[in-house]
Amino acid sequence: MRIGLLLAESRGGIGQHVASLVPRYFAAGHEVVVCAPPGTADHFDFGDATVVVQAAGLRGCDVIHAHGYRAGTAALRDRSRLRPLVVTWHNAILTTGPRGVVMRLGQRLVARGADLTLGASSDLVELAESLGARKVQLAPVAAPALPEARTSAAEAREALGLGDGPLVLSVGRLAPQKDYPTLLSVAASVAASVAAELPDVVFAVVGDGPLKENLQARIDAEGLPVRLLGHRSDVADLLGAADVFLLTSHWEARALVIQEAIQAGVPVVATAVGGVPELVGDSAVLAAPGDAAGLAAGVLEVFSDPEKAAAMRTTGLKLAAGWPDEDETAKNLLTIYAGLVATTG
Repeated sequence: MRIGLLLAESRGGIGQHVASLVPRYFAAGHEVVVCAPPGTADHFDFGDATVVVQAAGLRGCDVIHAHGYRAGTAALRDRSRLRPLVVTWHNAILTTGPRGVVMRLGQRLVARGADLTLGASSDLVELAESLGARKVQLAPVAAPALPEARTSAAEAREALGLGDGPLVLSVGRLAPQKDYPTLLSVAASVAASVAAELPDVVFAVVGDGPLKENLQARIDAEGLPVRLLGHRSDVADLLGAADVFLLTSHWEARALVIQEAIQAGVPVVATAVGGVPELVGDSAVLAAPGDAAGLAAGVLEVFSDPEKAAAMRTTGLKLAAGWPDEDETAKNLLTIYAGLVATTG
């Protein structure tokens, strides 16, 4: 097959996912054309794929796989020549106001225009069905295999200048969806609760984004034990040094960072949003989005109960062993494409 992969602007998990598919499709004997904006094409390595910047460059492909609503909309503009069309829904639309209304209208059009809609989590599958999608199925996105840590936990902590207190790690773009103001409130609550017993507790956040200055201003004003580390290439090392992984997002599908944390054996405390509950099962402590008190209680529970923390690690590792890896994900998608091509002609 000649497979067309269509992306909108991406710097995170969606682009990383598509980049992981390309070499696996080539290894299976297929051709690949990737359509992506110049910035996205420069950010990711699409290997031997032909890279184009306009959706028209995908004409002649046997199947088109658009990743995200905006990519799906671009494909629909050339609907007669870009089909069969598969669209994966990776994210929920959280935008409000007039812009949110327009985005949700586009979402409905994409749902009804695609030959097949794939949802990265069950709530997205249900949403697509409610919006009139012709055919929908769950298609979880696998996290990339976590590289081996290059340094020991002690060395990673020393490099950060940490004391003997626990390390709470978060990873993600400094953007509204991740709800870092709630993370700062969690840090304030935890620090106040353990000030006497664990004076050196540190919350470290890996990632860059538009909220950096505002977050840093609050950290400085309140004297919070939070460090914004920016972009890092040593996440595996930091996970090896972490005592808790904390996620405060308003919404996630199958959060890749949670998958990485669980694979690294780090107890997870997270918000019960989107596909997170079905992803983590009983291996994590969950609280409602925006519930700083509940999330802080979860972090403190892991700190104070070593047996609980050990059980979370064991349960998480067993759960992760059953998740599809990138090879299985690519193989499943190729099977989906072949069936769709056969039935749509």
